[in-house]
Amino acid sequence: MKKVLIALGVILVLLVGAIVALPFLIPVDTIKEQVVAATRDATGRELAIDGDVSFKPFPRFEVEVNDVSFANAEGGIDANMAEIEKLLVQIQVLPLLSGDVRVDSFVLEKPVIHLEIDKSGKANYVFEGAGGEASAEPATQEDGGGGGMGVSNISLGDVRLVDGLVTYSDQRSNTRMELSAINMAVSLPGMNSPFSAKGSLDWQGETIELSLESENLEGLLAGEQSPLTLAVGSEPVSFDFGGQITKGAELSLDGTTKLDIPSVRNLAAWTGNPLDMPGSGFGPLKIDGRVAMSGNRFSFDDAKITFDLSNGTGALTADLGGKKPKISGNLDIDKVDTNLYMAAPEEGEAATQEAAGGPPPDWSDDPIDVSGLQAVNADFTLSVGEIRVRDIVIGRSAVAMSLVDGLLNLNLTDLNLYGGSGNGKVTLNGRGKVPAIEQSFKITGVQAEPLLTDAAKFERLSGTANLEYAVSAKGASQRQMVQSLGGKGSMLVTDGAIKGINLAAMVRNVSGAFLNPGASDEQKTDFAELSGTFNITSGILSNDDLKLLNPLLRITGKGTSDLPKRTVKYRITPKAVASVEGQGAAGDESGVAVPVIIEGPWHDLSYKPDLAGVIEDIAKDPGKAIENIQDTVKQIEEGGDSEAVGKILEGLTGGGSEGSEESGGGVQDKLKNLFQ
Repeated sequence: MKKVLIALGVILVLLVGAIVALPFLIPVDTIKEQVVAATRDATGRELAIDGDVSFKPFPRFEVEVNDVSFANAEGGIDANMAEIEKLLVQIQVLPLLSGDVRVDSFVLEKPVIHLEIDKSGKANYVFEGAGGEASAEPATQEDGGGGGMGVSNISLGDVRLVDGLVTYSDQRSNTRMELSAINMAVSLPGMNSPFSAKGSLDWQGETIELSLESENLEGLLAGEQSPLTLAVGSEPVSFDFGGQITKGAELSLDGTTKLDIPSVRNLAAWTGNPLDMPGSGFGPLKIDGRVAMSGNRFSFDDAKITFDLSNGTGALTADLGGKKPKISGNLDIDKVDTNLYMAAPEEGEAATQEAAGGPPPDWSDDPIDVSGLQAVNADFTLSVGEIRVRDIVIGRSAVAMSLVDGLLNLNLTDLNLYGGSGNGKVTLNGRGKVPAIEQSFKITGVQAEPLLTDAAKFERLSGTANLEYAVSAKGASQRQMVQSLGGKGSMLVTDGAIKGINLAAMVRNVSGAFLNPGASDEQKTDFAELSGTFNITSGILSNDDLKLLNPLLRITGKGTSDLPKRTVKYRITPKAVASVEGQGAAGDESGVAVPVIIEGPWHDLSYKPDLAGVIEDIAKDPGKAIENIQDTVKQIEEGGDSEAVGKILEGLTGGGSEGSEESGGGVQDKLKNLFQ
């Protein structure tokens, strides 16, 4: 932009200066020819003055030039780089004798500027002289180029730009931007007086209002600190700054700022970068705070931020001077509702297919792009009072984020969740060709029922849960990530209950457990402990130590889940214990065991008794099996249910007609309730 301003300045100086100096001695046509020649020598381009040129030499020098055009670079999209419909200059002559430049009028009407970059990356605002070499920038006063001007003061009267047009085109990307209806007015009574510039322009169908004011332009140009206010206003975004500016070796700012965006989503669409994201989020954003800038270093302190439904405070620093921007800071937010940024369940593909009775969508093969992790280095801490994910509500949490050359580390130092607490770590590695992720969490004291109800609408398990796991995956897509998943973990739920089925009643009262299915939702199986561990290898999750402890019942389980294929093959063995002494009693290993096989795709699991397994166990030790059955029957009879004796085997093995009222569906249907 500096080169553009210099080029335009050169053209205007040549145009105005030549016309001012020569009209007393040389005819106007000759002046025009000399201006055209001088421009050609300075820029290598043609200048055309097709309209009238008029002037008045005294007492106020006036010059008016019409229909001026400046040729574009060879191969440019537009024929001319610049066009001016009318240029009017009025300068008081007598004050010039004392070095006082008083411009009564300087008006540019309908200027048009076309900025372009060709396919080779060459800009049309880089000029070449007649010899073909790039023209040098004019010497500054500090370089000795302006030391002899003898200008003591400058005052500007009616300085305006009227109905201008600026376009920018890049042939490499075939992009074009246009700023139209540009109007600007400048006021400067004197170099030591307040300076102001106000105007507006149209872009992308919106009008942008601009305002700039400085109390002491002379001091600012001399490197002194000067008050400055800046305002940019439009329907999609408004920005205000008020503070101090210093033009030294490095430009520096220090003051307060306000940013107001009614809708981030609308702003992105206006700028040509629409957010193709679900949900209703990315709405209003407001930021107030104190900003400081010195060269390439920025800081933002005492910040107050409002974004959608979230409110927060914090600070931010940024250093843009290195090879890669570095950002650090902290932010404390009252709440974050992630539902605003996700599609509603009924809008999603999975919900549609599930409602139709079909399987959920398969794992995605779309490439995972983590290249953005290489764009910046960051060190950030975040604390949130509440996080809502779907119906899950997470209490106050804190996370420390570190991003260094594509490696993102998230350290959740404080996680409060449904009465429990925990911590965790997440690492996303974007340094290699294929992204990799690792995560580990340890959560204790969580109330299982409200968590599972909110997370999965699963209301059949209560108790205090502890969960610990560590997993890792690597892949270019979601499917590859799941296929490579590995890790291990454990779960322990204490002092809880399985709702919807009374497994212990199978021992004490078979008829009540199996012949009254309508009461199943009111029944429950209390337990002192439900535990298990798991391992994941290449996407296959395996568990062989599921255990539930109840005074009259033991449940063990083992099996696998193929995560890439979304299938389960699991065997649950409920055992009626022949002792009522409680968990850990000597009779724990005796009793009647009727295994149940759970298998199939996740969305359509099947449940059936493993009668072959029962027969196999009896065949191994018939005597012990008969003894266990006799002990169990005796226990039931002592409980006062003599009618249940004849039904125990039928009930435990799912006997009777399938789905009949007499059988109640058997063990398999009772256990199926746990997964519905």
